[in-house]
Amino acid sequence: MAYSISTALAIYFVIWWITLFVTLPFGVRSQHEDGEGAAGTDPGAPIMARMGRKLIWTTVISAVIYAVAIAAYNAGYLNIERLSKLMGIPL
Repeated sequence: MAYSISTALAIYFVIWWITLFVTLPFGVRSQHEDGEGAAGTDPGAPIMARMGRKLIWTTVISAVIYAVAIAAYNAGYLNIERLSKLMGIPL
């Protein structure tokens, strides 16, 4: 492993956070869409956000993405020379 545990956790956390923002809108129904709303609340407020389920899905999806990224890094597909050449940035 070419980097420390803290670096691995930081990379996983960034992937997890981005994945969380991707999974947040799925399955959310607003009070306006459902036709029921409490008085004094915003019509766009969600009825049931199901955050527990979204956090579990976020963890699973980000673990898969992280595993694929680590496998690509270990195989040599994600190194600085290859990525800089892909982006057209000279080293």
